[in-house]
Amino acid sequence: MGEITATIEKMILTLIEERKFATLRDVMNTMAPPDVAALLEEIPGERISLLFRLLSKELAAEVFVEMDADVQEILIRGFSDSELREVVNELYVDDAVDIIEEMPANVVKRILKQTDPEMRKMINEILKYPDDSAGSIMTTEYVSFKPDLTVSEAIKNLRRSGVDKETIYSCYVTEKDRKLIGIVTVRRLLMADDDDCIRDIMEENVLSVNTEDDREDVANKFAKYGLLAFPVVDSENRLVGIVTIDDAIDVIREEATEDIEKMAAITPTDKPYLKTSAFELWKARIPWLLLLMLSSTFTGIIITQFESALAATGVLAAYIPMLMGTGGNSGSQASVAVIRGLSLDEIEFCDMFRVQWKEIRVSVMCGITLAAANFVKLLLLDRVGTSVAFVVSLALAVTVVTAKFVGCSLPILSKKIGFDPAVMASPFITTIVDSISLLIYFYFASILL
Repeated sequence: MGEITATIEKMILTLIEERKFATLRDVMNTMAPPDVAALLEEIPGERISLLFRLLSKELAAEVFVEMDADVQEILIRGFSDSELREVVNELYVDDAVDIIEEMPANVVKRILKQTDPEMRKMINEILKYPDDSAGSIMTTEYVSFKPDLTVSEAIKNLRRSGVDKETIYSCYVTEKDRKLIGIVTVRRLLMADDDDCIRDIMEENVLSVNTEDDREDVANKFAKYGLLAFPVVDSENRLVGIVTIDDAIDVIREEATEDIEKMAAITPTDKPYLKTSAFELWKARIPWLLLLMLSSTFTGIIITQFESALAATGVLAAYIPMLMGTGGNSGSQASVAVIRGLSLDEIEFCDMFRVQWKEIRVSVMCGITLAAANFVKLLLLDRVGTSVAFVVSLALAVTVVTAKFVGCSLPILSKKIGFDPAVMASPFITTIVDSISLLIYFYFASILL
């Protein structure tokens, strides 16, 4: 794919040099909007505006939405007022909101100045919702019918107004004050008789979400119910917008990226890796590294407290890395499985004891297996005494059980008190388990050796 893109990019640059703009337009108009956006982002900055102006009005708006915020800003600054107005008027409201949220204040002011009053009102309506809510990702461009319309009237209405809507497959039925009372699909409209009333063919049991619902929960509902759009209602069940499947996919991708970054102890960022400066990466990583470094000093304190045990049996020190590493890996396995379950709503706080009991059984089996394998290895390969092999293996088994118990419990507890469970992933689990494994190890060594 990279080679194909490089070839197209080279061809585009050649056509620019030869000033074959008609051919350029034809080539780009045959490409999908995401591919055009990716291509333009690889073109030198001074030529992006030239190529963008060759696109048809509809394609230009779709390509603009797919571009990174920094490229969008370059284009906006180079647009005349009329060009900016054309692009903005072709955007869906939710896409316009996404762009506005990424732009500096002076650029936002210019964008809003070029929008018509009705669209500006819709943009401001969406901007008032919290960033992580369903209201922040919805669009107000949907199709709605009154219940007393006939099917033929509804289809005429759809043909007249559906052109500017983000999706027309799901049409919503509302009473006065936009109260949501039903839903009817285009398929049902086409299969019904012209004289049928919308009230008679609509589905009354409508699945909807509230404007204040968490956007990640809303996105997960798409996977659960298999819908193309969810109506968004306020506290009085008034229809205020819809969330479409493409917005849900964006949310899932963003949330997954954020969780991965948190699990790796990195402050989340919206910018692509290659477009993030080294200084910005340093700022995102160093606070966590400092915190983890300080917390790791507990292991040093524990080792210092048991210097006498290490001095008496020096071979014990050789197995500290193995114990700490196995404990950290065991805790990470449990925490990752539980974090995934929490993110998919498979696990709730009330399931905590069931999760702990399951992980205890798994950890006992894992601990016995690892301890037995380690005991044989210590006797046959390392040729240590039976007492030392027993202490190391016993500490290993107890460490695995403890690590999995901690690893499955902390994410559930963190979600209960309002923290993101992803924070309680590998780095934190490993740091906590390192200290616990040393305490267990030296406790058994002090008693048994």
